Amino acid sequence: MSGDKIIDPVHALPGRSTPVLAMPFRHRVLGAPLNSHFDNAQEIYLAFGCFWGAEKLYWQTEGVLMTAVGYMGGVTPNPTYDEVCTGRTGHAETVRVTFDPQVLPVEEVLRLFFENHDPTQGMRQGNDVGAQYRSAIWCTGSDQYIAATAIRGQYQGALLGEGYGQITTTIEMAEGHPFYPAEAEHQQYLEANPFGYCPVHATGVCLVR
Repeated sequence: MSGDKIIDPVHALPGRSTPVLAMPFRHRVLGAPLNSHFDNAQEIYLAFGCFWGAEKLYWQTEGVLMTAVGYMGGVTPNPTYDEVCTGRTGHAETVRVTFDPQVLPVEEVLRLFFENHDPTQGMRQGNDVGAQYRSAIWCTGSDQYIAATAIRGQYQGALLGEGYGQITTTIEMAEGHPFYPAEAEHQQYLEANPFGYCPVHATGVCLVR
């Protein structure tokens, strides 16, 4: 089991040069290949616990054009799920969300993110313990970064008012942090396995806007 700290790169697993997901791979719900290009779309990378349920939340949201699950924020290139679960890759279970900002503003993408997990738990979500379950956002534009930082601050106030502690969500630019798609069996897992494990760790606190 992974620990409560991100692995020192010196001790990280070596990984591999080839992706663990063979492409093309078609989204089980949305139909198009995971690497499809959409004009005028934006991407954002969100980590907030087990990526199975996190991905389903977004593929069900109007304005989302594509989702994919993978690993991000660590050291090991092209890791496997089992390797990530050892805590020796530094990666977090992450959902790549491709969305149409004219239909779904990034502020709404981020509201769903914060309201659907407990961002104060550090390296865990409930009984899912380890650095791969940490709360993190990787942005692909300065507008996303500004919005994420502002909304984190707003949500911190709402959480404090309900007795929660400090938010541990990290916010970074995605540049320099590769996203490695997870294996086929993890893509849209809850579509292929509708009765699969899907914990929800939402606090019930709504974002004050």
